[in-house]
Amino acid sequence: MEEENFTAVVPTYLTGLFDFNGTAEGGNETDDGGYLNVTTEMPVRYARPMYGFVMPFLLLVTIVANTLIVVVLSKRHMRTPTNVVLMSMALSDMFTLLFPAPWLFYMYTLGNHYKPLSPVESCYAWYAMNEVIPTLFHTASIWLTLALAVQRYIYVCHAPVARTWCTMPRVLKCVAWISLMASLHQSTRFVDRTYEPIKISWRGEDSVVVCRMKHAYWVEHWVTLDVYFTLYYAFRVIFVHTGPCISLVVLNLLLFRAMRDAQLKRDKLFKENRKNECKRLRDSNCTTLMLIVVVTVFLMTEIPLAVVTVLHIISSSIKEILDYSVANLLVLFTNFFIIVSYPINFAIYCGMSRQFRETFKELFIRGSVQINRKHGAGGSSRYSLVNGPRTCTNESLL
Repeated sequence: MEEENFTAVVPTYLTGLFDFNGTAEGGNETDDGGYLNVTTEMPVRYARPMYGFVMPFLLLVTIVANTLIVVVLSKRHMRTPTNVVLMSMALSDMFTLLFPAPWLFYMYTLGNHYKPLSPVESCYAWYAMNEVIPTLFHTASIWLTLALAVQRYIYVCHAPVARTWCTMPRVLKCVAWISLMASLHQSTRFVDRTYEPIKISWRGEDSVVVCRMKHAYWVEHWVTLDVYFTLYYAFRVIFVHTGPCISLVVLNLLLFRAMRDAQLKRDKLFKENRKNECKRLRDSNCTTLMLIVVVTVFLMTEIPLAVVTVLHIISSSIKEILDYSVANLLVLFTNFFIIVSYPINFAIYCGMSRQFRETFKELFIRGSVQINRKHGAGGSSRYSLVNGPRTCTNESLL
């Protein structure tokens, strides 16, 4: 792969993939005297209204919504293997947006995007908080979504195995391993570049101190740029983007087919007047449908980014086929819609889960659940997240 196409990270989730000149993001930040300038990272005429004016509102909504999810799912009677995964997803999504938020506010809301960034410590902070750390948490979120789909598939299609593999200790270990692997995957990005101060003339001012980016010595001389970035992006394409997206599409189709088969069985049980079994199937189907919706929303925002990432790898290593001005704009909007999707899960849980609504009311609307219980609704702990009593194979409910 050509060195000029790998002078910076591809992709981040809150900044652009590519600059305006057709090279990878940060192509102006090379050893030839270029300096860190945020205006080259994405189309500013779109970035400023989206990240400068809409983003603060989305940040507030995401923090509130995902905090409510964590609070509700952390209640004792809501602690199930699936809820642990969903709570981890909510935290990962929130941190993906929370870390770059101060910089987005400074750059785009306050209108400082056109200014050269300095001192050197600020450049390191910009790179880590706006690029490396969000990518870490977003990677964890992708793998957690895949774990959620696999877990539900086991519950629905291999119920006896679920008693062994979908236990709380195993799920906690899975979440811990996902967090560790995401951290290890991004660990080298914290130390793969250095920034040094240089003085330039800027807008009539002489000796303005700015940051110049250089790749770390170990990247250039021990590993080489081609090997380092080829391995990094190949891993991301296979294990972070295309692999999980393809797996999730397949799992969604399998779950939908299983849900359809269960519905046919439920109709048969209903005709035979076997109401208890009929109700259990209904509850299981409700949970499966809700998780299918969660995964589908995720795929709608992730697949476009996966496609652009693959095209970038092909364009950089095999044949130049990508118009980077178009790709940059596409990634800008894709990143924005990923952020928009973060609070949607809260709406899905409230709209499709009676138990989530009951627990939410019990926590924040005092007396509502107690009134329902007086009218025979039964205790919250007796119910799964979706409209029904818990069963040994239905614990994954939210």
